[in-house]
Amino acid sequence: MREPGAHMAVADDGSFVGSLSGGCIERAVVAEACEVIAEARARVTRFGQGSRYIDIRLPCGGGVDLHFQPLIDGALAQQALGSIDARHPFSLELSTDTSVPRFIPNWHPTSWNVDLGLARVGHWPIPRLVIVGHGEAVSKLAWHGRAWGAEINLVTPDAVLADRLMHDGFEPRVIHSPSDTLALVSDAWTAMIFLFHDHDWEPALIAHALARPHFYIGAMGSKRAHSARCAALRLRDVPEAAIDGISSPIGLFHSVRDPATLAISILAEIADRVRNHGAFIGAKPTLMKPEIRQIG
Repeated sequence: MREPGAHMAVADDGSFVGSLSGGCIERAVVAEACEVIAEARARVTRFGQGSRYIDIRLPCGGGVDLHFQPLIDGALAQQALGSIDARHPFSLELSTDTSVPRFIPNWHPTSWNVDLGLARVGHWPIPRLVIVGHGEAVSKLAWHGRAWGAEINLVTPDAVLADRLMHDGFEPRVIHSPSDTLALVSDAWTAMIFLFHDHDWEPALIAHALARPHFYIGAMGSKRAHSARCAALRLRDVPEAAIDGISSPIGLFHSVRDPATLAISILAEIADRVRNHGAFIGAKPTLMKPEIRQIG
């Protein structure tokens, strides 16, 4: 099963995006959703153990309660999409007693109150990968990161690489000197990855990145290269605590010489950091206190 708060969208023609299981219940979910659309009334339905659908079972032997929420108009979707595009956290409040969900323009932990039939689902911005450097590892990480679902920002001094990445559907920015730091745009949900073989490009760019919001900064290179990198950053008066936050050697497994494998190693480390980062955790489900009042 997916994490509590996961979404699946179903249209009245039965088409859908997203999933709520490994494929065990999606057809049944679509059928149930079409009924909810026709009735224009929210409901909670259990699938698996304890469900009225005795012919639909989860291989794990468990059960899952799904909230079906009809969208009467596009207002809620537009508000959510606006926050997603602006990379602002938000929450949705859903109630089985009303067909009018509520958009909350800030983040709340995913939580529910069974007695009131009331749930809140918190949404963080998706991870952004700012990939800075040159070489094949840049394009490999961009491809893997996009498949993972991250927002991809590419910055490179290599115009040939940038042209190739544009043909692959990316929008790279070409920088002409290490002082072009304005190309590095970040927020608290950003991972910055530096993939330079020519480490002379790094000090100004990494110093700027360390002063910006981020949840991860990593740089490619050997331990010797990282020692020289740290020395160069100290000359720029970068605080030692900030330097200590750089992940290097980069990736979950080290001494990788194949660009595709290096990209997987880096992405795995970032994904693990996302699972444990303060701006992403806290979405663990909690029970609402009974005194929380339903908003209709």
